[in-house]
Amino acid sequence: MSSTPQVALSEPATPNPIVSFLAWFGELGVFLWRVVTSAITPPYEFAEFFRQLDEVGSKSLPLIAAAGGAIGVVLALETRNSLVRFGAKSLLPTTIIFSVITEMGPIITGLIVSGRVGAGIGAELAAMRVTEQIDAIEASAVNPYKLLAATRILACIVAMPLLTLVASACGVFMGWVAATLIEPVSLTHFISVGFKGASFKDFLPPTFKTSVYGFIIGTIACFTGMRAKGGAAGVGNAATTSVVLSSLFVILSDVILVKLILILFP
Repeated sequence: MSSTPQVALSEPATPNPIVSFLAWFGELGVFLWRVVTSAITPPYEFAEFFRQLDEVGSKSLPLIAAAGGAIGVVLALETRNSLVRFGAKSLLPTTIIFSVITEMGPIITGLIVSGRVGAGIGAELAAMRVTEQIDAIEASAVNPYKLLAATRILACIVAMPLLTLVASACGVFMGWVAATLIEPVSLTHFISVGFKGASFKDFLPPTFKTSVYGFIIGTIACFTGMRAKGGAAGVGNAATTSVVLSSLFVILSDVILVKLILILFP
């Protein structure tokens, strides 16, 4: 009586997380190279760039202004109590203005844009990928890296400093409103005291560092969206991944940029 040989089935090997992490960065590098080479090659997609600039910039203004104003109010209320406790109430305008313009305004803008714009770009490009619209664009002899990715990344880079200026202005103004409701002070006096002794090097580098945030948000969102798979679930995963990764990299880059600014602009 013959016995049937038993075949041992081996389980699929678990991918090494370090290898997967490095592979992801490798794919991101290849994606960036394709975007840069296609972006500098004419013809240029100016119409799509300005459309994306409107999507990223103009339509984010109300949310950015509201967030900046809220930060200004919170800083004014919390900081005033602390300064009064230590007898330094006269430093309130300077504290609010420097806090909002140098750090709170830029980082809040970066996180809000990563949530709104990052999710939007990731979901939009993922939907185009899973419905084969990107394949149709390639079949039409149009470079999707130039039309879809480069225009969105450049729009994020250009729009971020402008949005940061709006957030900082609203934060300073609402900080003055909150402070003057407790103890009346004129806006001109508040501004003159707050900016006393300040120079452009105190405010320009923190504002323009948000262009790096825009580059990170646009790149991560476009990369995640254009490599999406799996139908509707893939679209949702792309949107979620875009927000999580872009927010994380914005925070990590802020740590590095703050140190660089302190070194280059002492």
